[in-house]
Amino acid sequence: MANKLQGAIVSCHSRTRQLSIDEKGRAISAVLTTHQEPFKTKVPELTISHVPPPTPSIKNKDFIIPSTTSGKFGRFGGKFVPETLVASLTQLEAEFKNALRDHAFQAELAEALRDYAGRETPLYHAKRLSEYYKSVNNGKGPDIYLKREDLNHSGSHKMNNALAQAMIAKRMGCKSVVTATGSGQHGLATAAACAKLALDCTVFMADKDIHRQYSNVRLIKLLGAQVEAVDGGFTDAASEAFRYWVGDLENRYHLSGSAVGPHPCPTMVREFQSVIGKETRMQALEKWGGKPDVLVASVGTGSNALGLFHEFIADKDVRFVGVEAGGLGLESGKHSSTLTTGEVGAYHGAISYLLQDQDGQIIHPHSIAAGMEYPGVGPELSFLKESGRAEFCVANDEEALDAYQRLCKLEGIFPSLEAAHALAILDKLVPTLCNGTKVVVNCSGRGDKDAAIVFNRGIYI
Repeated sequence: MANKLQGAIVSCHSRTRQLSIDEKGRAISAVLTTHQEPFKTKVPELTISHVPPPTPSIKNKDFIIPSTTSGKFGRFGGKFVPETLVASLTQLEAEFKNALRDHAFQAELAEALRDYAGRETPLYHAKRLSEYYKSVNNGKGPDIYLKREDLNHSGSHKMNNALAQAMIAKRMGCKSVVTATGSGQHGLATAAACAKLALDCTVFMADKDIHRQYSNVRLIKLLGAQVEAVDGGFTDAASEAFRYWVGDLENRYHLSGSAVGPHPCPTMVREFQSVIGKETRMQALEKWGGKPDVLVASVGTGSNALGLFHEFIADKDVRFVGVEAGGLGLESGKHSSTLTTGEVGAYHGAISYLLQDQDGQIIHPHSIAAGMEYPGVGPELSFLKESGRAEFCVANDEEALDAYQRLCKLEGIFPSLEAAHALAILDKLVPTLCNGTKVVVNCSGRGDKDAAIVFNRGIYI
């Protein structure tokens, strides 16, 4: 299975068949390559620019994220794809940069985010949740706020990026959009954006995710999109979506919802999600006249975490805490804790941290949250880990379920199981914080989609 997945976007280690003369044929041939020998993804020597060993702390130092003009974040990122795809990605990068400079595009996007998506989303003071933690810590503890991305149209942060990229697809003259989804949140947001902009939409989704997130699947179909089932997991769905895009590069637009893949995809996703952090800065200033002290977000591939973190990267007094999916426990091997246990490798067109075995083969991830089941993570988060700017920890399935139930009971809010991982880490984080610390947790999605999973695990509210 690993060879099939790694063939989705071929790195410079790939052994490909003779490519045909036709451009589309060449691309498809490269993408569907079958490797005769085990494909090695452990490539720390494949460093294009050296990254010094991370320092334990960046306190009292100015933090500057490296230039992303080539899609490199230190030694992470890049564009490891067949030559025939370079032109399409270069064109996409050019359109992205033009859109950022185009005042008309920016005005249209701002209007759509406001009137269609429902931004800005509230920064909600979770008073009862805050009091709960204070009650178990001698009456002292942080003030906990939730960035309510669950109130975004379609129920998650995914709409921020899907709407912007669908507008770029329309701008490029594409007639249809193709994407892959795990939890269904990105698929739902993309289907809605395509319906709004009169674009055909095809969503690839793993069979097991269709089963556990079927409420989202029905909504995706109701919005007029076609859902294609794929054997395996989200990684397989992502690979099939990429193959489908390669089949008609002129008319199809590949809309990435995750901050992974070849440049410029991770940068685009992060840029369009950065509205989360920008709003948080303004709202914090209005509510308490300062900045957050701690930002907390779940980490699957990194889109919601980067959306919250990026605005504050230069604010060295703002702490970043990313929470990965611990699944059944790190010792079980059934988890999605890439930054906690992974090693550097090349996958799906870029260099980042990966879950891989001693032979460099991809280890299949596990999480109760479908949106966190991916064996890699974005290059920018990989850089933030290695540089020491962000810290990453783990919440397992049971801890996420407990956090889901707790927020329901104390605040009347249904968080997605992805967001519940971020909430779960508060059990361990809160006792380490000073009284009155301002903590912002990104409630990245709503959890009615996960209610059946919660009930099936014997949790009743």
